[in-house]
Amino acid sequence: MPWKESNTMDLRVQLIQDYAEGHSISALAEIHQVSRKTIYKWLERHEESGTAGLADHSRTPLHSPAKLSGEIIAHIVAARHRWNWGLRKLRVKLTQEQPLVMWPAVSTMAEVLKRAGLTHRRKRVRTPPYAQPFASIDAANQTWCADFKGWFRTADGERIDPLTISDAYSRYLLRCQAVEKTDTQRARAIFEAAFHEYGMPQAIRTDNGVPFASSAVAGLSRLSVWWMKLGIVPERIQAGHPEQNGRHERMHRTLK
Repeated sequence: MPWKESNTMDLRVQLIQDYAEGHSISALAEIHQVSRKTIYKWLERHEESGTAGLADHSRTPLHSPAKLSGEIIAHIVAARHRWNWGLRKLRVKLTQEQPLVMWPAVSTMAEVLKRAGLTHRRKRVRTPPYAQPFASIDAANQTWCADFKGWFRTADGERIDPLTISDAYSRYLLRCQAVEKTDTQRARAIFEAAFHEYGMPQAIRTDNGVPFASSAVAGLSRLSVWWMKLGIVPERIQAGHPEQNGRHERMHRTLK
């Protein structure tokens, strides 16, 4: 157990005195509620340095093997000025030019460039919000809901990414099909098969992820433009509000 926070130095001095009076290590551990290892440590420090040895020592390492030299830092900064590349590519280039040098990890190089004021901040490209009201749901095949479940592993360890499509009114699961890649080509093929089997809805409600939306005008993607050409309205829920597609999310919970 730890030392009491108050009068820590006094407790250590008392421990030394108790030991000098003949208390055993086991008895001292019980009296002062510390481990035997801790007692041996303070006895050793007292023997080496007296009472001064009982004070807390700085935990700052005396030597840091991973600390970068000024020369390495200068090379990294100069390389950034010269090529202005990303960190991974920059590290590859430095390694190619000087293969015998142990160049630091990308994360360490990032700290070097941050201190030098040479970091790049990418402007996050956001999907334009969907401003139109959702269509009312009064019958089957008016609105479909679609989403990628998010990858998970099956019992045999295989990773799958299922695309799910359901009818918003009946909550009937139209499709739950694993795909090799969550791209437009594979998603379109699944929707085409669903259209042939069930007909086409008036609207399809999705989130703002790929391939349902993009950062283009009105957030349209190739998939959503294809829907529009077929006369289907692509509806998108508000970012960060999955409850707007709650019926479909509830189905995902059941699937999980």
